[in-house]
Amino acid sequence: MKPKRIIPKLIVFDFDGVLTDNRVLIFADGSEAVLCNRADGLAFDLFRKEGIPALILSTEKHPVVAARARKLKTPCIHGVADKKSALEKYCARADIKLDAVMYVGNDLNDLAVMRIVGHRVCPADAHLRVRAICQTVLCRRGGDGVAREVAEKVLGLRYI
Repeated sequence: MKPKRIIPKLIVFDFDGVLTDNRVLIFADGSEAVLCNRADGLAFDLFRKEGIPALILSTEKHPVVAARARKLKTPCIHGVADKKSALEKYCARADIKLDAVMYVGNDLNDLAVMRIVGHRVCPADAHLRVRAICQTVLCRRGGDGVAREVAEKVLGLRYI
């Protein structure tokens, strides 16, 4: 029997360690940068094409999170200490049931929010405790096209 296709009402992505490889570049002047994978940009286009809203939810306060979200044309909530509460409020305002949400996270600060959603996904290099509660553990590591793998392999979306 073919597994039932997952169609979430919202896909939520953590930033560091999911859309990045969890490393930070620190320049001599103290400014910071992260590396993101361009393949993920096409994934966010696919989500929009299919009418599946996406959201970036991060505890990171650095403006690079919002800058990447703007580039992906995706809403972003960042600099929040309590991701669970932030997602509950977001979903209540958007009238989205939490059991219809897919959350993609990688580390211990994602556990509480992951426990309240319907489908939990993590990159291959996620913390062991995160991998233990996920229905889907991806083949890709954080920052290596995680959103693209979610779009193509988990959701079965195609560009053409």
